[in-house]
Amino acid sequence: MKTVRCVILCLTALLLTASTLHPQDLSKYRGFSLGTNLATVLKQTDQKLADVTVTHPGPALFQEVTWWPPNIPGSAYRTDSVEQILFSFYDGALYKMSVTYDQSSTEGLTAGDMVKSISANYGPSTTLAPAADPASTDRYEAQGSLVASWEDAQYSFNLVHSAFTERFGLVLYSKRANAEAELAIAESVRLEKQNGTMKEADRQKKETDALEVARQKNQKTFRP
Repeated sequence: MKTVRCVILCLTALLLTASTLHPQDLSKYRGFSLGTNLATVLKQTDQKLADVTVTHPGPALFQEVTWWPPNIPGSAYRTDSVEQILFSFYDGALYKMSVTYDQSSTEGLTAGDMVKSISANYGPSTTLAPAADPASTDRYEAQGSLVASWEDAQYSFNLVHSAFTERFGLVLYSKRANAEAELAIAESVRLEKQNGTMKEADRQKKETDALEVARQKNQKTFRP
C-alpha cells in the first residue's frame, strides 16, 4: 500500500513539474503564431496582398491586415466570439496581434470572467488589474485599458477593455520585435516630420521666387 501511495505521489509531482516546465505558448493564438511571415498569414485567412495596408512610410516596412472570421448562417452554428483580428507586420514578420471580441459574445461577462476563461488556456495571469500607469495607458490606448497580462521572457499576452465601447480584446506581441518596431516607428515619424518641414520650405521658396519673377516683369510693364 505504501509503495502504491509513493508511486501516485511521484506521478503527481512529475505531472506538476511537467506543467511548470511546459507552460502554454504565449506566441500563439487561434492557430496564428508571432514571427510568421505575411504570405502565410494571408493564406491562413484567405486574403490577398491587395488587402494589406502599408503604414508608417520609411526605411522599415510596416504592414497591417485585418481579418474577420467568417460567420456561417444557420441555427446550428455558434458565431465566433472573435469579431476581428488586426495583424501587424514589421519587415514581413508578424510581431503583434490585436484581437477584438464580438460584443454580444461577452455581454454580461466581468473582467474576472474573462481572466478566468483565458487562464484556462494560458495559465495564471502574471499581472492583474494594474493601477493606472501612463506607460500602459499609452501602449493600449487604441484597444482600451489593461485588465490582465500573461508574460514570459519573450512574449506579452494582454487582456484589454474599452470603457467607451464596452468591448474586450487581446493584444499579444513579441517583446523584442515590438521594441524594435516602436523604435523604427519613432524614427519614421521623425523622418516624415523632417521631410514635411523641408517640403514646406521648398514650397515657400518656390512661391517667393515666382513672386519675384512677377515683380520684376511688372516693374517693366506697369503704367500708372
